[in-house]
Amino acid sequence: MHRFPLLSLAAAALLLIPTLSVAHGQGNAAAAPVPSPVEERRKALNGLFDQFWEASLEHSPEFASSIGDKRYNDRISDYSVKAQNAWVEREQSYMLKLAAIDPTGFNDSEKTSREIMMRDFAEDIESTEFKEWEMPVNQMGGIYSSFPQLVAQLSFTTVKDYDDWIARLKAIPNAFDQVTANMSIGMEDRRVPPKYLLAKALGQVKQLAGEKPEESPLAMPLKKFPAAIAAADQERIKAEMLAVIGKQVLPAYQRFARFMEVSYVPAGREEPGIAALPDGAKYYEFSIRRTTTTDLTAEQIHQIGLDEVKKDEADMLAIAQKLGFQDLKSFRASLKSNPKMKATSRDQLLETYRGYLGPMKAKLPELFGRLPKAPFEVVPVPDFLEKTSAPAYYESGTPDGSRPGRLFIDTYNPTDRNLYAVESIAYHEGLPGHHLQISIAQEQTDVPTFRKFEGFTAYAEGWGLYSERLGKDVGFYTDPYSDYGRLEADIWRAIRLVVDTGVHSKHWTRQQMVDFFHEHSNIDETSIQAEVDRYIAWPSQALAYKIGQLKILELRDRSKKALGAKFDIRGFHDQVLDAGALPLDLLSARIDDWIAGQK
Repeated sequence: MHRFPLLSLAAAALLLIPTLSVAHGQGNAAAAPVPSPVEERRKALNGLFDQFWEASLEHSPEFASSIGDKRYNDRISDYSVKAQNAWVEREQSYMLKLAAIDPTGFNDSEKTSREIMMRDFAEDIESTEFKEWEMPVNQMGGIYSSFPQLVAQLSFTTVKDYDDWIARLKAIPNAFDQVTANMSIGMEDRRVPPKYLLAKALGQVKQLAGEKPEESPLAMPLKKFPAAIAAADQERIKAEMLAVIGKQVLPAYQRFARFMEVSYVPAGREEPGIAALPDGAKYYEFSIRRTTTTDLTAEQIHQIGLDEVKKDEADMLAIAQKLGFQDLKSFRASLKSNPKMKATSRDQLLETYRGYLGPMKAKLPELFGRLPKAPFEVVPVPDFLEKTSAPAYYESGTPDGSRPGRLFIDTYNPTDRNLYAVESIAYHEGLPGHHLQISIAQEQTDVPTFRKFEGFTAYAEGWGLYSERLGKDVGFYTDPYSDYGRLEADIWRAIRLVVDTGVHSKHWTRQQMVDFFHEHSNIDETSIQAEVDRYIAWPSQALAYKIGQLKILELRDRSKKALGAKFDIRGFHDQVLDAGALPLDLLSARIDDWIAGQK
């Protein structure tokens, strides 16, 4: 079973308990430690789970708000180094308490929850070595974008909801000061993102800083008041909110923009790969383990990527030849010149996504025994993010259903977006991909709350990519161009294995990444440019998709081979999803147990 290296601390803690017991009873060498009754230990375990969850919500009030818990709606996180260190110390304390709870007699779900929390603590503690808080901003987001994104997730139904948001707005300038201080320390430690990415982030900051108060996304709650809020309260709220945005928040954005332009962007590193940092190679190794939940090395992943690219290209060539083309090069050239393959407008792009999701929704009962209750919708990416966003992404709803799960589509420059790619993305980000997986996780009733919001990237993104292929398994992709788009989406994720490890482990240049994309895909230029920048900004994140997908496919094949006629695809999918997000080794063990039970 895979362990993070720092779990040696957990192992030490586990060994510490019986050692102390023996030492205490040295007068009787034969005496053995007597475990507490199982119900007493179960109560202690669940109490620790609850205690940690409540502490996590208080520590990250923005997260609490995003899942519909309004208790901390008037607060924002403490971004200071002191607060970061205090939280790690708290996790260390929880870790030792957790290690002291003997799991003997616990059921499988309890053992899994204990194991996952132990890994979470170990990973968080190990990550402090790399001081990630010193590089909190890049073109993918940061303090400047977190609050405009947060406000879109909140509900405003009472006067208190509005007053809480005003209180949060008043706290934003201090948060900017804290983050600026952290970035300044990062400059001293030579822990900074690439200069050219910071220039892109600066453009986003300036855009937000230059808004008029009433046009700022932070003023979104003022666009529509509930009828239950009195006119006098509306006038007071509007005046206070606009005053805070205009006199406190926007000046903080402007100061931050000046800091970035004068000090931070010029200090950005020249080399794109994370290996350029003082401990970059070690950091990338850690990032791979954290992202993939495997022990695969960068070299192994690079080779897997090359092999998968070759495999996908063979399947793509078969489609091209069926359509009358001799090779992939001529087929790809035809796609670029075929106007039917491009979106004509933002609205058409959105409607194309929605058109694929309806038939898939009707097919779900044949594939899953359990379906989520959460609502779902397709919406455009916010305009301040669209120039650097991924083509599409999913944002989970609230567990109570008050905010639906949302598939965000980047409609920027729509006439450069390939329509043949839409079907696979719709299944990945929407149904049966992220919406199904995340909603089912949040609707679990027999696990501690923290498990409902776990986000193991290889599991979640692996499921998303598996869902693209699942559409093929059930008879979709009837248009050969869409089927080619599915393969191009797959090769996209295989290319990620090559270029992510290329730039962060093999010192590739950005142009080498772009060139590899062009050589092995027909992905539109807008997406390629945004994607390579994303991999540079988020080392290892892009590895999760293909590694996770390959593991789920391996487990399905293993189940089919072992069970033969007894294999039930609905049962298999429920086993993959019903326990929520898992590290890949724990998912493998769960499927093995299911196979044994079916036999």
